[in-house]
Amino acid sequence: MKNLYFASCIVFILNTNQAFGAKGGMPQLNTEFWASQIFWLILIFSILYIIIWKIFLPKITDIIENRKSRIIGDLNEAQKLKENAEKKLSEYNKIIEDTKKEAKKIIEDNKKKLENDIKSKKQKFNEEIEKELMSVEKEIKNLKKSSISSINKIAVEVSSELIRQIVGAEMNMSKVSAIVEDISKKKVEKHLWL
Repeated sequence: MKNLYFASCIVFILNTNQAFGAKGGMPQLNTEFWASQIFWLILIFSILYIIIWKIFLPKITDIIENRKSRIIGDLNEAQKLKENAEKKLSEYNKIIEDTKKEAKKIIEDNKKKLENDIKSKKQKFNEEIEKELMSVEKEIKNLKKSSISSINKIAVEVSSELIRQIVGAEMNMSKVSAIVEDISKKKVEKHLWL
């Protein structure tokens, strides 16, 4: 394989002078070939122009028009989607606002209900406290009355016993009782005014 490659390189180098046309010069600059060159130039560029104009240009125009219509369609669809999204967003915001208002109303209603409930329970509690206080005051008054009479009895008994032990004679119980009651009334009135 190397030999074949080497041989073809040597043949190429030997025929280089004939391959590049060094003997006759450049044919493009030779005036006898200009007419044929112009003819072929016009023919080839005319055919190329017709092929481009009739085959490639309509395809390119169709592709451009298809892209343009697709882009316009996509833009219109995007605009519709944007409008739809904005509409959904406004509906969503409205739902949120309505929900907030409703929640606020529920909270306020429950707050009022709770306040009324607390107020009624507080009033009941105050009434019960008042009843208890009145009951306790009544008991205290009864206890005072009963304790004063009990104290008076005890005072009469103690006084009569002391007088009997000091004097050595029995005293009239009604006189001792009258004296003790008189003294206790004066003391009770003095304490009531304080």
